[in-house]
Amino acid sequence: MDDNYIPFHPHPSKPHFVPPPGAVDAHCHVFGPAALFPYAPESKYIPCDASKQQLFALRDFLGFSRNVIVQASCHGKDNRALVDALQSSEGMARGVAVVKHDITMDELRELHRAGVRGVRFNFVKRLVDATPKENYLRVADKIAQLGWNITVYFEAQDLADLLPFLAQLPTDIVVDHMGTPKVANGVEHPDFLRFINLMETNKRVWTKVSCPERLSLTGPPYDDVVPYAAVLVERFPDRVLWGTDWPHPNMRTHAPDDGLLVDHIPKIAPTPELQQKLLVDNPMRLYWAD
Repeated sequence: MDDNYIPFHPHPSKPHFVPPPGAVDAHCHVFGPAALFPYAPESKYIPCDASKQQLFALRDFLGFSRNVIVQASCHGKDNRALVDALQSSEGMARGVAVVKHDITMDELRELHRAGVRGVRFNFVKRLVDATPKENYLRVADKIAQLGWNITVYFEAQDLADLLPFLAQLPTDIVVDHMGTPKVANGVEHPDFLRFINLMETNKRVWTKVSCPERLSLTGPPYDDVVPYAAVLVERFPDRVLWGTDWPHPNMRTHAPDDGLLVDHIPKIAPTPELQQKLLVDNPMRLYWAD
């Protein structure tokens, strides 16, 4: 583990909010354990181990039923830790992998059998090296044959340059963390309005209203992020997802309390109907349709 890496919260609080039956944590990770699944040599950071057993125990403690486990950049394109967690989940987890551009359809079908239903394209420059857009499009054409979706991770100021590329993708697109807006700019800032316009004009774009702890300027309970998530849940109730982001890689200030993050949900989805869509109906439609 890097010397400045902040491990996940060892004793999260029990949330007051009770998720609806069948609720899905639609954005989380497993890291290692490194003794079994080493971190990628090209990784920009080395995290603490965060095992499948710890993830599933947290799921149960928080009152959730299922997980969508997303391959993180610390494991690169080696999806063995992800596949191991999926195969141990008894069908209660789906995965989003990171793959090489020359992956074969047979290899993709093997990932599908394990529970993978999407791939992730990471455009955050501090986390990954640049990849030619042509390589991403090759992957997109292959995974479209399996009915998968594509998760994209970018920062708000980079969206304008990515719009032509996103328009070429042949699948549903899931944008991580609301497009990573800068909260100091306000919801009327052109960068955030550009993201809202993308969702309005491209009905295949979804987003995760997640990671207030990563975006907040004021810290817990992260109320300065509520307006961003709330407007997306209200305007696009059938295309929003929520996740813990456990074990919270690369936090710079604190280890978030996952119970507190769950208690953030009714602030951004204030009615039972919106909570049902956000936590159950939408992720089930996107990741468990088959």
